[in-house]
Amino acid sequence: MIIVKTEYELQIMRECGRIMAELLNLLADMVKPGVKTCELDRFAEEFILSKGCKPAFKGYRGYPATLCVSVDNEVIHGIPSDRKLHEGEIVSIDVGIFYKGYCTDAARTYRVGKVDTKRNKLIQVTYEALQRAIKVAVPGKRLGDISREIYNYVRSHGFDVVREFTGHGVGKFLHEDPMIPNYVPYKWQNLRLQRYMTLAIEPMVVAGKPNVYVKDDNWTVVTKDNEPAAHFEDTVVVNNHPEVLTADSLIDSPP
Repeated sequence: MIIVKTEYELQIMRECGRIMAELLNLLADMVKPGVKTCELDRFAEEFILSKGCKPAFKGYRGYPATLCVSVDNEVIHGIPSDRKLHEGEIVSIDVGIFYKGYCTDAARTYRVGKVDTKRNKLIQVTYEALQRAIKVAVPGKRLGDISREIYNYVRSHGFDVVREFTGHGVGKFLHEDPMIPNYVPYKWQNLRLQRYMTLAIEPMVVAGKPNVYVKDDNWTVVTKDNEPAAHFEDTVVVNNHPEVLTADSLIDSPP
């Protein structure tokens, strides 16, 4: 069932999005060689709780942490640990926050120090795919228009998208209808977008082939060919001028 939000609900989600944006900016400054992924997670949880919010991921279907921290060939759902970040890697951080009963969801991929040309391009293309998709989130467009925008742009630059995982609606629940694939399958593609739908749009892009598997921890999704992956996500309100609730300083200029 598609849940269209009221102005009152959107105002709460805007407040939640502002908290999210502040957190994303702080995490960006923390991503450096030698930092443990569990340190990022601990900081994020303390920050979220200090704002009167609740981590949306922790405990969700048994997930053990506040952040998903996925390094290099890990696409999504990486569990924070004592693992240290190293120069030349890229790291995707995904976070969800509940505030006054409503959720926003966002992800960014950051460089750890200087990275090679392939990883730079991968981040840039994934970021730009999200920006192009956001512009399509207007009333009257079809859901498949978002998916097609992402897929065509990514493929035109020689990369590919993961098929098994998708974007989604978000609001009272972390995951609401509709699913938002990053390619165009038959399901949902003709769904008309309505004003005040709230969508978590999230390109998950790989430098190699789109085949992935889940590690033995039952969470971390990894590319089968060990090629790097990037992930950007924002919570967006469908409107004549789409509103990005989780926008931070990276959203208005290339990362």
